[in-house]
Amino acid sequence: MKKSRGPLAGVKIVELGGVGPVPFCCMLLSDLGADIIRIDRPPGYDGGAPVDPRFNLLNRGRRSAAMDLKNEAAAPAILDLVRRADVLVEGFRPGVAEKLGIGPDDCLAANPALVYGRMTGWGQDGPLAQSAGHDASYISLTGVLHAIGPKDGPPTLPLNLAGDFGGGSLYLALGVVAALLESRLSGRGQVVDAAMVDGSASLMTLFYGLHAAGYWRDERGANRLDSGAPWYHVYETSDGRWLSVACNETRFWRNTLRLLGLSESDMPDQHDRTRWPEIQERFAAVFRTRTRDEWCALADGEDACWAPVLSLTEAPQHKHLVARGTFTEVDGVVQPAPAPRFSRTPGAIQGPPDAPGQHTDDVLGDWGFTAEQLAALRTAGAIT
Repeated sequence: MKKSRGPLAGVKIVELGGVGPVPFCCMLLSDLGADIIRIDRPPGYDGGAPVDPRFNLLNRGRRSAAMDLKNEAAAPAILDLVRRADVLVEGFRPGVAEKLGIGPDDCLAANPALVYGRMTGWGQDGPLAQSAGHDASYISLTGVLHAIGPKDGPPTLPLNLAGDFGGGSLYLALGVVAALLESRLSGRGQVVDAAMVDGSASLMTLFYGLHAAGYWRDERGANRLDSGAPWYHVYETSDGRWLSVACNETRFWRNTLRLLGLSESDMPDQHDRTRWPEIQERFAAVFRTRTRDEWCALADGEDACWAPVLSLTEAPQHKHLVARGTFTEVDGVVQPAPAPRFSRTPGAIQGPPDAPGQHTDDVLGDWGFTAEQLAALRTAGAIT
């Protein structure tokens, strides 16, 4: 593993392995320099991941120890790790960690300064707290999904970016870092209750304000940021590819008209909602006359706020992203580089993804476990 000097270098985190939001949160914290031990279920416990572990990029930068948390010897081992840690992160349903003997009360008793990060879909309380759910469930309840999609069409699922990662992982990462800062000042730990349903709602703050002001219509494809406005839209080009246009401001609108060969005097007013369908049709007809890349070449150097809609194959090759180093390659796998960037303590990918349990003895040993303790855990069946 690469020794990081990112802004979280020296912070020690115990990650109780899971899927989706918790791994992404801990990937971010690892990229920022934290030393994280990931406690995974033993290999074969649940059939394993359906993909080669080296492609499970959310697990990058952390060494894995496999442990059966239901084994009676596991809880004391986790509490030993907690005594050496600054943070514990778990993503169980409410009450599960408590049943395992590693809930907040147990862990804070072992380490009163610990930050205990909890990730759930519905939160630790409320009538849905024990219900199953996925990203789509959380963004459905908070208004996110209703607001995304074409006019007169169904809501469009925005991958699992808005619930799992935006509303979950990023809020947990922010909460953990904020609680760490407070803990360094007070000497006391606390629980961070990050619920994807809460984070998803928070992401919609702007739109709830605009709706309350009467400026945002409670329907899809009827507003300035949801494809309703012809100048904030995606257009198909002659080669069947797509170009996004976001010329909100007047100067960008005028530049767009010029590039399209349209006269401002012959066009309806940009902000006349009643004429938006007409403007959209005219734009669509013109954009279909050239290829995506021809339009991009025409707009190169112009302030028109156009961008090609790139695929996952194309994006890492774009000249700006290459110049910025937005993507990198680790162990032969192209992937996004750490973000954000720091001038003095840059983050870094600390290593490729571990397979579950790949470094059980090594990482537990580095965290202070003796050979005798490891042997006892193995005899008890807590580790293999």
